[in-house]
Amino acid sequence: MKIKNGVAATDLGAVTWVKSRRSGAQGNCVELARLADGAVAVRNSRDPEGPALVFTPAEMTALFQGVRDGEFDHFIG
Repeated sequence: MKIKNGVAATDLGAVTWVKSRRSGAQGNCVELARLADGAVAVRNSRDPEGPALVFTPAEMTALFQGVRDGEFDHFIG
């Protein structure tokens, strides 16, 4: 099955969604799930049936490395 961005998270089947231990109780977090083909789906925890964005492992690696390097710190209030 070819998965496109914006797919309903419920259409991804039996995947295991994970959120950061740093997430607050107010539901202000995103959740990630590894798909069978190695891609990673991302959804808003406040809308678990809503759309999920799907990224390749290389895209997620680039994002996480950028976060570790502080490249996105200016987005945080």
